[in-house]
Amino acid sequence: MYAIIKTGGKQYRVKEGDIIKVEKIKGKPGDIITFDDVLLIKKEESTIVGTPKIESAKVEAKIISQERDKKILIYKYTHRKGFSKRRGHRQSFSQLKVEKIIS
Repeated sequence: MYAIIKTGGKQYRVKEGDIIKVEKIKGKPGDIITFDDVLLIKKEESTIVGTPKIESAKVEAKIISQERDKKILIYKYTHRKGFSKRRGHRQSFSQLKVEKIIS
């Protein structure tokens, strides 16, 4: 059984026991997070599709860690003008372990 959830403007396919990396969610490691935006649930032989989401379905996940990704460098350069600019960015993310899918 798996579910498709929406968080942080993205959609993730999850099943019980999966470890996923999502946009940062408020909370401390060890907290339980409940996702109400469940778009689809696939069981052994049946599929439940929400319009746009399934009202009675929930996915519970546990926060494993709050971290930051590796640095991405942005470099701008203009030919023959003497212009160059270098910037860096580190995105924050939360690592979650899916505990159970409630349909």
